[in-house]
Amino acid sequence: QVQLVESGGGLVQPGGSLRLSCLVSGGDFAKYTMGWYRQGPGTPRELIARVFGPGTTNYLGSVKGRFTVSRVNLNNTAYLQMNDLKPEDTAVYYCNAHFESTDYWGQGTQVTVSS
Repeated sequence: QVQLVESGGGLVQPGGSLRLSCLVSGGDFAKYTMGWYRQGPGTPRELIARVFGPGTTNYLGSVKGRFTVSRVNLNNTAYLQMNDLKPEDTAVYYCNAHFESTDYWGQGTQVTVSS
């Protein structure tokens, strides 16, 4: 049974930073493409960043240069470092592990950017 557990969300002021973590258990972490998605109020879930097994990354345009996705295979953990946060980044953030046709999801963690 593969499980993903996110942590690190919370309330932050505009311009602040947060780091999200996603711990994966029960599977072969190194083979997964790890993605971070978010879903704001009344909006569809969107992919914002991915890190592939060898470490290659890609980003949604609106977060590029502010967010950094990474992974530590030895720790079975993916990270999302978020800097210069804006109110429009407010959302529930979800971690995803993808391999071939299979997707696993975390429970989500709330990020609120507000003064």
